[in-house]
Amino acid sequence: MRSEARSPDTVPESEEALVGEVRRFYEDHHEGIERARHDRRYFYAYLTRVLQTRIPAGQAILDIGCGGGHVLAALRPSRGVGVDLSAPAVAAATAAYGSPALRFVQGDAGDPDVLRRLEGPFDVILLVNVVTQLSDVQATLEALHPLCHPRTRVVIYSYSRLWQPVLRLVEFLGIKYRQPPESWLPPEEVRNMLALADFETVRRDEQIIMPAHVPLLSDLLNRYVGPLPILSWFSLMYGIVARPAPVRAQGRGASPTVSVVIPCRNESGHIPELVARLPELPVGSEYLFVEGNSTDDTEAVLRQAVADNPHRPLRLLKQPGRGKGDAVRLGFAEARGEVVLILDSDMGVAPEEIPKFVRVLTTGKGEMVNGSRMVYPMEGRAMRFLNLLANKAFAFLFSWLLGQQVRDTLCGTKALYRSDYARIAANRSFFGDFDPFGDFDLLFGAARLNLRIVDLAVRYHERRYGETNISRFRHGLLLFRMSAFAARKLKFL
Repeated sequence: MRSEARSPDTVPESEEALVGEVRRFYEDHHEGIERARHDRRYFYAYLTRVLQTRIPAGQAILDIGCGGGHVLAALRPSRGVGVDLSAPAVAAATAAYGSPALRFVQGDAGDPDVLRRLEGPFDVILLVNVVTQLSDVQATLEALHPLCHPRTRVVIYSYSRLWQPVLRLVEFLGIKYRQPPESWLPPEEVRNMLALADFETVRRDEQIIMPAHVPLLSDLLNRYVGPLPILSWFSLMYGIVARPAPVRAQGRGASPTVSVVIPCRNESGHIPELVARLPELPVGSEYLFVEGNSTDDTEAVLRQAVADNPHRPLRLLKQPGRGKGDAVRLGFAEARGEVVLILDSDMGVAPEEIPKFVRVLTTGKGEMVNGSRMVYPMEGRAMRFLNLLANKAFAFLFSWLLGQQVRDTLCGTKALYRSDYARIAANRSFFGDFDPFGDFDLLFGAARLNLRIVDLAVRYHERRYGETNISRFRHGLLLFRMSAFAARKLKFL
């Protein structure tokens, strides 16, 4: 049932013997393995649900070690290819799920001849319960690069070494088949091998602390207890999502066009200085001011600024709805640049920082760039004490929710490629259109798509005009409600 890696060069006889042993095991026990899968359907159904959350439908997916094809079919790919050493497994998968969109190949996924038959590239390459039986994990990972494009995600789920004694015991008791020789690789070793094979880890995951099905109890432990910090260390499965190591400006061009979306509500005192300080951007870029039904003269000041600067790429949009989130979505929908970026009109983050955000994207270091105001000393009363505490609390909460470190969730300056935003918008129904700020729609959506989120340190400046549009307590409560909703979608599965 599992696929083995081979180097393009001559494979040592010991590795060939191991590949043969793994193949014989899964071919000789195919029917028993399928019966066992049915008997342990709670575990497999839960793991499949996790994978459906981590891998949105409609992508091109390669499943290495596909077995009977159950997981690949459940992920609903636009194009799916399963590879497995076991001929009976491939035959069963083809009979059950074979179609123009789903095909299954018998062979060794580390063999270049097999790889050439797979017709890559793929959006997702999946290895579930495979790495423990690979003779050369790093060689297998290196062999995947011809099947990748810059946005490909390699998704690995495997058994935790902590559970090795338990699994050995159930094998001894005859509850589980005794496996061929296995390498119980801890997640840190797999991440190291990924790095050596030129893949970068995007996020980590831990799942399932109660694999046996006990009505009510299993769901309670797996959905609500197991994902909690520290307790998650005792999970049966660990997951790693990785991407090809970034290459500077790969496939993008070194100077993409940029659309900077600037929501404005009651900010007339900031507009003249803001416009004067906007940096020059590549030809074809633009600044989109989205006026949000101000009660002061912001709209008139913006119209005058556009009229006074005909040589600059300034556009004014009138927001039909309310709230910053609505303004951001309108601006992004109207954007023409390859990169979209949010800049708050209060200049808490200096407009001169814009090129730094764009450089992070063009160098491939990140796929969504999140401003972080928590690094440098802040100017004057730029952030009140309670706001600072709330920021730190939300940073911890969101880092846990997203599976990636985010130091400052409330900074309004964020940047990503417009093509990635289009994917986030297409998957918005997963969370719902509930974000009044615009920032969290992007963070949650980026996590859903396994985009690499990186923090960029910026200096935070004191507001010089008017009052903030953020209510500490009302909006703070709303953020907690949004976080609880996201937790049900991303953690409490």
